[in-house]
Amino acid sequence: MRASQQHAFGVMLVTISAVVFSSAGIFTRAADAGAWTVIFWRGLFAALLTAALIAWRGQLKKEFTSMGYSGLAVAIIGVSATAAFLTAFKLTAIANVAMIWASAPLFAALLAYLAVGERLSAAKLTAAVAAMGGVAVITGASIGSFNLTGDLLALWMTLGMAICMVIYRRWNQTPAAGPAALSSLLLLPVCALFEDVLAVSARDLVILACFGLAFAVASVTMMEGVKRIPAGEAALIGTLETPIAPVLAYLFFAEIPVAATFAGGAIILAAVIFSQLRR
Repeated sequence: MRASQQHAFGVMLVTISAVVFSSAGIFTRAADAGAWTVIFWRGLFAALLTAALIAWRGQLKKEFTSMGYSGLAVAIIGVSATAAFLTAFKLTAIANVAMIWASAPLFAALLAYLAVGERLSAAKLTAAVAAMGGVAVITGASIGSFNLTGDLLALWMTLGMAICMVIYRRWNQTPAAGPAALSSLLLLPVCALFEDVLAVSARDLVILACFGLAFAVASVTMMEGVKRIPAGEAALIGTLETPIAPVLAYLFFAEIPVAATFAGGAIILAAVIFSQLRR
């Protein structure tokens, strides 16, 4: 493909990933099982489906043997980020997680500047500081409440995924599906230590199988897409999840965000848009 076609294809892949990722909170809340059980079965189904996908493409061996240190790093970071991401939905509002995730493009831009040398303009630096302020507004409103732990887990998830984006930008030959499957598999024994993961209902099993499929599709499309476009732009497109996730939360659970979430989210989204005005 020509450079313009590669860029357009990357935008399409990351857009698909963002739309699919927006359903994560709905799947997590819909399951009655505990957080570790959700992570276990989601991870197992995601790993199996991802492995089946790459086997169908005839690249099963290549995806795992060509990962290198960069692919292994993505898998390990993905373990903690995924665990934080899914647990956050059990501990705070879906909208809080979505709004904090919206700051990912600015974290990715800062990290890409440090690790890859991608240009960091004054506008992006200003926006990054503003976005951090927006995250502080959201988490500050949760101080002293049950939601704070969930908000902090969402923040780590955001940082972890931003790091993964930059790794793929720096080492763009790193395979996408292999590290995603490995990340899911590494979580399985950890989950089994904390909960009786086999004590799951048939209803939850169906929900988590669908969740695993969605997560596999979202993970692979995001990592393949970020190879083709700048990390900051990829994360910016990923913020499509921000308006979709709270709408789904309202439709499925009648969950209405608190005022601080609206305020902090508005600051973050304004900062993201401001950082990309020239583009």
